[in-house]
Amino acid sequence: MRRFFLLFTVVLLVAGCSGEPQIRFALEEVEGSVQDAYAQRFKALVEERSEGRIKVNVYPYGALGSSAQLTEQVQNGVVQFAFASPGHLGSVIPEVQAFSLHFLFSDDEQVNQQIFTGSGELKRLLSEAYREKNLLLLSMVQEGWMVWTGDRPLRSPSDFEGFKIRTMPSPLLVEAYEAYGANPTPMPYSEVYSALQLNMIDGQVNPVFAIEEMSFYEVQEVMTFANHLPFVSTLVANPAFMAGLSESDRELVESVRAELDDEIFELQQRFNRERLETIREESDIQVVRLTDEEREAFRNAAMPVRDSYVDSVGERGKAILEAVTAARSRLEQ
Repeated sequence: MRRFFLLFTVVLLVAGCSGEPQIRFALEEVEGSVQDAYAQRFKALVEERSEGRIKVNVYPYGALGSSAQLTEQVQNGVVQFAFASPGHLGSVIPEVQAFSLHFLFSDDEQVNQQIFTGSGELKRLLSEAYREKNLLLLSMVQEGWMVWTGDRPLRSPSDFEGFKIRTMPSPLLVEAYEAYGANPTPMPYSEVYSALQLNMIDGQVNPVFAIEEMSFYEVQEVMTFANHLPFVSTLVANPAFMAGLSESDRELVESVRAELDDEIFELQQRFNRERLETIREESDIQVVRLTDEEREAFRNAAMPVRDSYVDSVGERGKAILEAVTAARSRLEQ
């Protein structure tokens, strides 16, 4: 497999040797996902506004390798743009694990959207951390609330005792579920359905649109909405590629990116709403929404993980938490 990806890397590099900019845009999700919708819209707008001079090729999940491999390819300049989510990126950029901390962000998606799209302290701090790893942070994109699915309702931390839940490999995500008493089990996205079907794991956590498109609801009995964490992915680019664009091309790409911030937010809300309806129509899965009191029990259990975040990240991590808390407080007033 490694030999295949090395060969494919050479092919991509050769294919990119032309006089005009070419953007290879890699996704962590399949066709029809939020990330795919973003990339297809990005492609359409960039190619239209450059009159076809800038070409954008979109690669869905699995086409160029794992999420970690995509990040490496952006760092090396083989891929120019990619989505990079905290679940795997946390091992490379510890600061981004703030997006894995339960109950840190607002219960109001509109408030969170302003936090993520603002050009304030949060983006400045994270941009510094990304730059140190040869990645350019372009956008923070929320894709909907993370929803627990399982073989039983998950109304309290005690319901997680011994519960084998699939997570991404972020150390803080693993610790968050250990705080509830669960048995977190990292595994690739592509293996989750079969693992659920074979009872290798008891449940998983994803936004609604992903639960529907990956058919996880077919092999689960309950969806539990706790609104504990919005799924946030980050759009990254190779810094040298962006710096090498002409000023007008760089402005064109940046204007499209900025335009899509709000457009994709509205689209993900529609995706998640419509696909929940599809799940209800096609299955008898039980939908549970936690009360404020039930959510408070989880919030209390999750709070010590924030100390672990600061301990592992240091002063920049502390500053990131303070930036989120301050922005949330100001916007919720």
